[in-house]
Amino acid sequence: MGQLGYFFNLVKRIDKVLLALPILFAFVSVTMIASITYDGENPLNRSIVVQAASYLIGYVAMGAMLLIDYRIFARYEKPIYVCALLFQLSVYTPLGTDMGTGSLAWIDFGITTMQPSELVRLLFVPIFANFLSGMRDSLASIKGVLFSVLYAAPFLALIMKQDFGSGLVLAVMCVGMVFHAGIDGKLFGRLAAVFLVALPVLYRFMEGYQKERIEGFLHPENLSIRTTWQVHQAKVAIGSGGLFGKGLFSGTQKELNFIPVQESDFIFAVMAEELGFIGGAALICLYLVFLLRIWRIGVKAKDLYGSLIVIGVATMFAFQIFENIGMNMGLMPVTGIPLPFVSAGGTAVAANMLAIGLVLNVGIRNKTINF
Repeated sequence: MGQLGYFFNLVKRIDKVLLALPILFAFVSVTMIASITYDGENPLNRSIVVQAASYLIGYVAMGAMLLIDYRIFARYEKPIYVCALLFQLSVYTPLGTDMGTGSLAWIDFGITTMQPSELVRLLFVPIFANFLSGMRDSLASIKGVLFSVLYAAPFLALIMKQDFGSGLVLAVMCVGMVFHAGIDGKLFGRLAAVFLVALPVLYRFMEGYQKERIEGFLHPENLSIRTTWQVHQAKVAIGSGGLFGKGLFSGTQKELNFIPVQESDFIFAVMAEELGFIGGAALICLYLVFLLRIWRIGVKAKDLYGSLIVIGVATMFAFQIFENIGMNMGLMPVTGIPLPFVSAGGTAVAANMLAIGLVLNVGIRNKTINF
């Protein structure tokens, strides 16, 4: 009874705003997916059911995450590291599939598919946070930073090879966590300068489709480039929505299939066309509240380990939101990064809900409870 009472006292301190925000995101997501996929006959198609079910599963997973103390991940850092790598390598087993993209990044269970990188990226947050907590005094030297890079390198290499967008999110997340852990500012600046100088060399090793996306971003006037044409259509849709939009289920760019990858990469363009500037701005405001609530928990964390976990999650979400909306507007290159909580994708939704559970876990254990 004592343990149960302790847990209920913890739950009383949960961030109720952060707990409730996914319900609003779920409503937006299911509504927009319904608008995209509705064929005039079946109001509950597979895409809608999968997305709604993913949110329900996600809330259950979030609740389960709250039952354990987040510090247990630090205790089992090495086994989690190995298991996460093996799980990421599972795409190279007979279960692996490319889903028609040409890159093995999913595993097929028959009734459903899963993208390991979504869950592996989340598992990496607490173990990298524990690693950085122990390396804090070494981050003022190039040696300490090099060890951090080597720690993350296997995950970065695997995920980048399988899904460049997911790998990019992981890379930015790592940078955010290393910066928060206390890397020397001058050293960080030097490393950033070296990276910028090395970009032309890195470009030579990129895949053809990755180069195409960069070329499309640098030459937005050249509509012969596939990604440039995609972004152009997205911008036309956003602009045509005006202030109040054309109304749900009434987007002409969407209905004529001018907007590409409507359920995922460019769902924001569909939303802006149908709900206008007001709808798009409202979603961005929800995201700002969401990120601020996460950041608030991070700065109040009672230890560096907990703070690094929350900052890692915050960086992950912030970059995905900025990159996705930015690429819809032509402000960022097309990377295939979905819009968190809104784009269709069962694995992504479940992983995002688990991430919130991890943040809330840190939040409810910020202070010691006295009876």
